[in-house]
Amino acid sequence: MNPLSLNRRTFLGGLSLSVGMPALQTLMAAESPSLPHFPAKAKRVIYLMQSGGPSHVDLFDDKETLRKMQGEEMPASILQGLRQTTMTAGQKSKPCLASAWDGHRRGESGMWVSDLLPHTAEIVDDLCFVRSLHGEQINHAPAMTHMLTGHNLPGRPSIGAWLTYGLGSMVDDLPSFVVMTSQDRQGSCGQLFFDYYWGAGFLPGKHQGVPFRSSGDPVLYLSNPKGVSRHARREMLDGLSEMNQFAHQRYADPEIETRIAQYEMAFQMQSSVPELTDFSDEPASVLEMYGPDVHRKGSYAYNCLMARRLAERGTRYIQLMHAGWDQHGNLPNQLPIQCKDTDQPSAALVKDLKARGMLDDTLVIWGGEFGRTPFVQGDINNPNAHGRDHHPRAFTMWMAGGGVQPGKIHGSSDEFAFHVAEDPVHIRDLQATLLHLCGIDHERFTHRHQGLDFKLTGTEPARVVKEILAGQVKNTPIRAEPR
Repeated sequence: MNPLSLNRRTFLGGLSLSVGMPALQTLMAAESPSLPHFPAKAKRVIYLMQSGGPSHVDLFDDKETLRKMQGEEMPASILQGLRQTTMTAGQKSKPCLASAWDGHRRGESGMWVSDLLPHTAEIVDDLCFVRSLHGEQINHAPAMTHMLTGHNLPGRPSIGAWLTYGLGSMVDDLPSFVVMTSQDRQGSCGQLFFDYYWGAGFLPGKHQGVPFRSSGDPVLYLSNPKGVSRHARREMLDGLSEMNQFAHQRYADPEIETRIAQYEMAFQMQSSVPELTDFSDEPASVLEMYGPDVHRKGSYAYNCLMARRLAERGTRYIQLMHAGWDQHGNLPNQLPIQCKDTDQPSAALVKDLKARGMLDDTLVIWGGEFGRTPFVQGDINNPNAHGRDHHPRAFTMWMAGGGVQPGKIHGSSDEFAFHVAEDPVHIRDLQATLLHLCGIDHERFTHRHQGLDFKLTGTEPARVVKEILAGQVKNTPIRAEPR
């Protein structure tokens, strides 16, 4: 063929074989990280993301000072002129707001837990509480993005994508990274869930999370069209695979490999997912443990049981996202409802994993993108229409299993539950610790993109919180008298 007669597409296609090959070789080398760096404590992670920001003040961090100063102005020395959201920045008065609910110190650790969370209170000695989390973002989307991807701007790989990219898959017939969403029954304070919360960013697309839906097929297009047999679908996919392999050889586009992998996974899931979602093999005692909502598809309870079933079948990272913790108003009425929806299933998941001998190598994380302000938003004298604003400067999360120390209380906030007082844990530290428990050194686990080496924990300092790892010296139990 006369080279002058080549059209643009043919020329660029042929050029990709020579010019694109070095880039492809670099990518393929990066696709095989030498991981894990050391023996992992956790084989899998279940992240129970409580979207909206659970109130640490009401649930885990009761303060006598707030009770004594109920209705009095939060001291200016505590507020320090720090940036607030537009919802309270212009609020002239910021009275202290103590928890309206009683609570007690529980278990051997003496951890204070609100009476709104009776099931969580039962398992405090299986949990590790971190009461000194902090970050910088004061609004939901950037705070959630930072928590789940390591940066406040969209576009970075999510935690699950990093893990599956580095550690690979443990199973062939289910995704390595599954996402399930739910919201409070009233839909009173739900948050939007953006797909970049479980995206792959600049990593190959096959590492992004697979959302399971709450109605119809759990995954879109899982069922064959009417009149198409499984045998016919297999032949069709084999033909598509050959065509895609040819295209990959020609254009060296890594996303073509993603397409091949996703087609094959979808075919395998046609057999594995119906069995996964069939709860008929679950003992009645287990279903009862998760609560009455477990039979309602798309509920938080249903998703918690699904998380356990996915974990025991080999899914590496499971991300549950539950909206409903954004109580700017109506805190007295809505917070108890939210706790009732989520408390029993969260505790049941930990109990279930422990009973099956899976908790030791399954890391469970419960928490939101931030906490809530210790001062009131709105009218403190209106029992049905006041709440708390976003608060990233000190909040509480808990972890269980997977190499963390049970019955541990790490860190503390000040007397107003406003600032961290002891043993601060930044969001980056939490991410570094998560990777460490999975056998990964966060400093060495990088991916080159556009000439830079990126990592989950970013460029700012981050450390593994070794004080909460199993085998460390436990904290002295708190023995103060319960209220």
